[in-house]
Amino acid sequence: MTTARVTRTPLAAGWTAEAGAAGRIPPHVRAYGPIPATVPGTVHTDLLAAGLIDDPYLDDNERTQGWIGAADWTYRRELRWEPDGSERQELLFHGIDTVSVIRLNGAVLGTTRNMHRSHRFDVTGLLNDGANDLAVEFTSAIRAADAAGVELGYRPHTNHHPYNAIRKMACAFGWDWGIDTSTCGLWRPVVLETWSVAAISELRAAGVVRAGIPTAVVDVTIRRTDDRDLALHVTVAGRSTVHSLAGDQSHATIEIAAPDAALWWPRGHGQAALHDLRVELLHAGTVLDGQSRRIGFRTVELHTEPDENGTPFRIAINGQNVLIRGANWIPDDAFPHRVDRPRYARRLDQAEFAGINLLRVWGGGIYELDDFYAECDARGILTWQDFLFACAAYAEEEPLWSEIEAEAREAVTRLGSHPSLVLLNGNNENLWGHQEWGWTSGLDGQTWGERYYYDLLPGIVNELAPHVAYTPGSPYNPARGDRQNDPAHGTVHIWDVWNEKDYQHYRDYRPRFVSEFGWQGPPTWSTLTQSISDDPLTPESPGMLVHQKAARGNTKLTNGLLRHLPLPRDMRDWHWAMSLNQAVAVRTGIEWFRSLTPLCTGTIVWQLNDCWPVTSWAAVDGYGRRKPMLFALRHAHAERLLTMQPDDGDLTVTAVNDTARPWSGTLTLDRRRYDGTVLTSERTPLEIPPRGSATHVASPALATPGDAAGELLVATFSGARAHWFFTEYRESGLEAPKAQVTAARTPDGWAVTILAANLLRDVVLFADLLDPEAVVEDGLVTLLPGETVTIRVRGAVDAGPGDFAGAPVLRSANDLLVTES
Repeated sequence: MTTARVTRTPLAAGWTAEAGAAGRIPPHVRAYGPIPATVPGTVHTDLLAAGLIDDPYLDDNERTQGWIGAADWTYRRELRWEPDGSERQELLFHGIDTVSVIRLNGAVLGTTRNMHRSHRFDVTGLLNDGANDLAVEFTSAIRAADAAGVELGYRPHTNHHPYNAIRKMACAFGWDWGIDTSTCGLWRPVVLETWSVAAISELRAAGVVRAGIPTAVVDVTIRRTDDRDLALHVTVAGRSTVHSLAGDQSHATIEIAAPDAALWWPRGHGQAALHDLRVELLHAGTVLDGQSRRIGFRTVELHTEPDENGTPFRIAINGQNVLIRGANWIPDDAFPHRVDRPRYARRLDQAEFAGINLLRVWGGGIYELDDFYAECDARGILTWQDFLFACAAYAEEEPLWSEIEAEAREAVTRLGSHPSLVLLNGNNENLWGHQEWGWTSGLDGQTWGERYYYDLLPGIVNELAPHVAYTPGSPYNPARGDRQNDPAHGTVHIWDVWNEKDYQHYRDYRPRFVSEFGWQGPPTWSTLTQSISDDPLTPESPGMLVHQKAARGNTKLTNGLLRHLPLPRDMRDWHWAMSLNQAVAVRTGIEWFRSLTPLCTGTIVWQLNDCWPVTSWAAVDGYGRRKPMLFALRHAHAERLLTMQPDDGDLTVTAVNDTARPWSGTLTLDRRRYDGTVLTSERTPLEIPPRGSATHVASPALATPGDAAGELLVATFSGARAHWFFTEYRESGLEAPKAQVTAARTPDGWAVTILAANLLRDVVLFADLLDPEAVVEDGLVTLLPGETVTIRVRGAVDAGPGDFAGAPVLRSANDLLVTES
C-alpha cells in the first residue's frame, strides 16, 4: 500500500447556478440559463456579477429582489478525476447556505440544513475516471424555515421569518439594521481531499499556563484506513516531541511545556506574543498530513462572586483584571463570503483607532473566518463569541438538537486555539426574552433552548476548550432563577435608553457590566447618496425609509434629538444633527459607565460595524466609512480619561487610569464664560493608581453658574481635558462659528488647522464630501476662543485649501443653532 501526503484540491472554478422550477423567476433570468457562479459565493452575488440584477444595497432593490430568496437554485460543476493512487477520496464543503441535497453523478451523497458547519462526504469508489457531475440543489431557506417552524411547533422570535427553525444566519432574514436577502450558495470553500493510510481529522491546540509554566495542550484525532503504527510530531516555541500511535489508536492528547515562551496579553497590558505550533502525522518516517496553528499562552478567569453591590463581571487575563472597552461585531457584509482578511484588518484598524480592546461576535450572525480571530490574536483584541442564537426561542428536539451539537462542537474546536477568544456565550437575549418578553403563552409548554445554554453548550466548552470562559447568555445573571437583565448582577443590556428614554438616562444606571447599549445615526453622507437616489432626499423619502429598519426609527431619532437640538429643516443639517446626537449619546453613556470604575468593569457598545448602507447604531458605516461616533469612541475609550458627571446633586470630576502606571498631577478646574474669561478656579492634587480611578467633587462656586447659557466648566489634568456645559445645546448662547482655517498639503493628504475665534463645540471635518475615500484622523473637538487644533486628513488630494474652510465640510454644533447676535 502507498504512503502519500494528503492532497487538498480547491473546487472554486467552473460552477454554475440555475433557478429551479418553483418561484417567480424573471423571464430574462430564465432565458439566461445557467449563470457563472463563484465559490465561495451566493446566488445574489452571482446574479449581480452576471448583470442580471442591480446591486441589492441600492434604493428599494431589497423588495424587488425578494424572488431570489423564495426560489430554489442548483449549483453544478464538472469534477474531473484521474485516479492518483490514493486510498480515500472525500468531498469537504466548508459551508453550505443552507438547505440542500448534494448529488454526485445523480446519486445522493447527503443533505444539509446548517449553514454554520462543514460537511464531509466519502466519495471513494463513486468518482468516475474522467468527468463527474457534482450538483448542490438548494431549497428556498424561506420556505424551509416556514415549514420547519410548523413541524417543530411555533416558537417566539423577532422579525418576520421563523429564522429560529433552521440553522441559518439569523440576520440573513433581515434585522433592525439588516437587509433581508434569504440568500443561498456555497458560501465557504469546497475541497476534494485525497489520502492514504491516515489523515488528521481534528486538531485542537491551546496555550495554557500550568503552575506558572506556559504549556501547549494538543488534541489530535485521526482517520485511518488500517492499523499501521503511526507517530505525531509536535513542535512549538522551540520545543518538540514525538508521540506514538498504535494501530488501534485514533486520538492523542499531548502536552509540551515551554518555560521560556512569552505570555499573550491583551491590548494595553503587554505584548500579544504568538508562537507557531506544528503537528505532523507520520508513518515510517513519511509525513502523511500536517496542520499548523498560531497560539498564545494565557489564562482566563471570569469572576462573578457576589459582593456588597451585587454580582460583578470581571475578566482577568493572566491574573490581571481587564477593564473592557468593547464593541459588538456583526457580519461585515450581508454576503459574508465577500469579507476577507484585508477587510477584517481595515475594520480592526478602526477598532484600534477607537480604543477598543474587546469585540463581541453577536449571536445572530456567524462564526467568523479564522482570519478574523487571527487578526485579533495579533493585535491583542479580546474576542467574545456568542453561540448562534438570538432573540428567539429554539426547539430542543430533533433534528435541531443534533445540528446544533455538531455545529457547536466544530466551532469550539476551530476557534479554541485562538488566544484572543476568552469568552463563549450561550445566546443573545434569550434568557431575558423568556423572562420578560411574554414568550410563555406562545410557547405553551414547549422547549425554548434552556438545555442548550445550561447543559449542552457548557459541556462542550468544558470538554473541548476548558481554557475559555463560558456564560449562558447576554444579558446574564449568575443566579439562574433571578432576573437576568439586572444591572446589579452580571451583564446588562440597556435599551430603554434609545427606545423610550433620552440618553441622559444612562446615568440612572449603576451597572456592573454593560454588554449592549447604543444610539442610532445615519451613515456618512457619501454612503447615503451612493446607495439612495431619492430626489429630493429627505429623512422620509422612499429610499431613506428602506434603509431605516428600526421600528419607529425616525420617530426615535427625532424624539432623541429635540431635547438637545432643534430639528433642522435642511437635509444636510439633519444628517449632521443626527450624526452628532448619536456620537454624543454614546460618549455620554461610556463616560458615565467608566466613571463608575471599578463598580462597572466594562462596556460593549452596539455596534462597531454595519453589513450594508443603513441608518443604524454602527460607528463605521456599511461602506467602511468613519461616522462621528467613531471619534466619540476614541475619546471616551482613552486609556486615561477625564470626565465630569452630575451625581447625587454634585458635579464630579473622575479620572480613570487604565494603564499599568500611576497617574498623578494637579487637577485644575476653571469656570469660564464662553468668551474664555476665567470666573473662578480650583486646583487639587490627584493620584490615581494603575487600573484605578479617583473622583473629586467640584465646589459649589465652580458647579453653580452665574449664566448657565454662557458658561462652562473646564477640567484639565496631566494632559487630559474635559468640559461641562450647564445647559443643553439648544438652550446655550453658542454663536455662529468663527474660525480661521488653513490647510497644508501632506504626502498623503492634508493637515487642516482650525483657530477658533469663538467657542466651537464638537468640531468635525466631513472630508468624504471632497473624496468619498478620505479618512479623517480626529473629530468632535471642542475649542475655546483662541485655541487651535490640527486635524490630519488622508486623501482628498484633488481638493483645494479653501474646501476645508466651512460648511458642509467643516461642521460644529454651533451650525445647528439659531442665535441672536
